[in-house]
Amino acid sequence: MSRIVFVSGGSGFIGRAVVRELLKRQYRVHALVHRRPLPIDDGRISTFAGELDDRAVLDAAMERCSAAIHLVGIIREDRPRNVTFHRMHVDFTRTVVDACVRHGVMRYIHMSALGARADSPSLYHQTKAAAEAIVESSGLSWTIFRPSLVHGPEGEFSQMLLDWARRRKAPWLFMPYFGAGLLGTGRKYLVQPVLVDDLARMIVDAIDLPVTIGKRYDVGGIQHLTWPEMYHLFSREVVGRRRLALPIPAWYALLLTRILPPALLPFNRAQVIMSQEDSVADIEPIRRDFNFRPAGFSESLSRYARQLR
Repeated sequence: MSRIVFVSGGSGFIGRAVVRELLKRQYRVHALVHRRPLPIDDGRISTFAGELDDRAVLDAAMERCSAAIHLVGIIREDRPRNVTFHRMHVDFTRTVVDACVRHGVMRYIHMSALGARADSPSLYHQTKAAAEAIVESSGLSWTIFRPSLVHGPEGEFSQMLLDWARRRKAPWLFMPYFGAGLLGTGRKYLVQPVLVDDLARMIVDAIDLPVTIGKRYDVGGIQHLTWPEMYHLFSREVVGRRRLALPIPAWYALLLTRILPPALLPFNRAQVIMSQEDSVADIEPIRRDFNFRPAGFSESLSRYARQLR
């Protein structure tokens, strides 16, 4: 069997970690990239530049592959550039699945999101659920991963927290999160951050693990944290002191998304809505099928905090 794996979104945050893990396991990679080049110099990587709806580019990238890993996703829409949740999550999943069928690439690994469901109030989660439905009806040997918040030294989330902790970006005096209730001081929702390298390990493990075929895995580290708890852990580890974490009422943030242009806000409606529910996972199936325990936020942060300084 070919040791070539197709990866969509290979130049992204999760994609780079997956490509590195594939190379570590002696796979060759056919990476489809859009705007950013893949910043990994290795002769075992072949890059294919283009959109996922460019059939010629996608067919060339699928040639001789034995498995496909589809990672493309967005957290913010840019409608003037036709970057929408439906196109990026639903339409592009359909094009990749169809290409796998055309080329006989039966092993398919899909990146979804924890909380994906058709009845979600968030369009992000609705489109992730619609993509899962396409995968499940594809006839391919699929595995779906549904991570909670993914973090690591190269990720936008960690860089944002670093800027807040070092008081380099607004609001400067505190680290903000979206809070429930009138003043934002209501229930504090939970997240279960997973280190990007741990997620990449599971994705690549799944290629040759028959027990994972036809299964969806909710993915998180071993720690359940509120947003303020996560911010406090981060600031203590990275800048040596606990920074103040204060809420912005979610209702007010949602109002801003309705009255202000998206370019003026560092967040969008989907992000606010998703913050108002727990994002936690039962990781027992991961322990059972992968014989692996994803690290908690404190443990994994201690591994890479120096890279952020």
